[in-house]
Amino acid sequence: MSRWKLALAVVVVVVVGILGWRLLQRAQNGAKDGSSAADAPIPVTVVPAVTQDVPVYLTALGTVQALNTVTVNAQVSGQLEALHFAEGQQIKQGDLIAQIDPRTFQSSLDQANAKKKQDAAQLSASKSTLARYEDLIVKHFVSAQDLENQRQTVRQQEALVAADEAAASSARTQLGYTRIVAPITGIAGLRQVDVGNLVQANGSTGIVVLTQIHPINVMFTLPAQNLGEVRAAQAGGALPVAALDRTDSHVVAGDGVLKVIDNQIDVSTSTFKLKSEFPNANGELWPGQFVNVRMLVRTVKDGLVVPTQAMQRGPDGDYVYLLQADNTVKMQPVQTAGEADDTHILIGSGLKVGDKMVTEGQFRLKPGSKVQPLAPGEVPPAPTAADIQKAAKQVTSGRGGRH
Repeated sequence: MSRWKLALAVVVVVVVGILGWRLLQRAQNGAKDGSSAADAPIPVTVVPAVTQDVPVYLTALGTVQALNTVTVNAQVSGQLEALHFAEGQQIKQGDLIAQIDPRTFQSSLDQANAKKKQDAAQLSASKSTLARYEDLIVKHFVSAQDLENQRQTVRQQEALVAADEAAASSARTQLGYTRIVAPITGIAGLRQVDVGNLVQANGSTGIVVLTQIHPINVMFTLPAQNLGEVRAAQAGGALPVAALDRTDSHVVAGDGVLKVIDNQIDVSTSTFKLKSEFPNANGELWPGQFVNVRMLVRTVKDGLVVPTQAMQRGPDGDYVYLLQADNTVKMQPVQTAGEADDTHILIGSGLKVGDKMVTEGQFRLKPGSKVQPLAPGEVPPAPTAADIQKAAKQVTSGRGGRH
């Protein structure tokens, strides 16, 4: 090898060595700066686990259903003479709703009464004749056969009078049906027929639909696995039920109770039906309305609860960042047992009373991270002049190491 090629190779080796040394120095300085930053505690908000009585609810989507719904029909045919209600009006049981022309039915009643009086007069005459025959039979002025025939005549006329009474009662009932009254207390819907029309007995459309909404029912379903829990809870007394709006942000009616558990499970959906009843004094609930149902089944005494924002979900399940005595954190697996309220979760296992967990600042943490624990609403203190000077020195020394 020539001398100048050897010299060039030496120069290349020296340059590569210098560049490698500079890169190594920068990496070391960067590691020092990074460790310095990593050593700075991360400000986080911590809250202790506490105990409280936790109500346990079952929730479902429910449908409001009228306590009773009745289609009011005419029971006799005739011309509708008058309507005595307004659409949407609250109607009491027994109030007059409509009037059918009663003249034809009044005539039938009058005829039945007249026939009854005629037959009653004949019966009275026959009874008088029978009384005379019974006196004359003693003196042998009438035959025994005539006496028996007269007795049969009285019996027949008594039957005629009874039939006349039944016919008159039937005519009276038919006349009463011309006055259509409310069978229940409820809200009148839209009228189905106008005055002057000929209505048919037991027509398909009816005159009006009455809906009873005081009280009112809410129907809902629950999964079959909740049946045992609900039945056990109901054995201890009526279960409170609340109806909320579709967004669960407002209680529409909170004074309901569970009335009935259906006697079978729907095999196609593996659910069972329940019926709750609400007084609905102010008409908060309306038939056909959809609501979210919340039913209290039990209360956990002194349940351990933590804020909802403390819960984290990982590949192995739920966990929290638990504060250690040396102000570091660790990932603590927990088992939840349901929601305590809108802001807390009931813990089944994994924590004990007084354990402090991080509720804000988790995104910067990893197991073993050094933290600065703060109370809710508390902010980290502003850096002092000494802290600023120290940080400046670290930056300066870091830069000096890079040159």
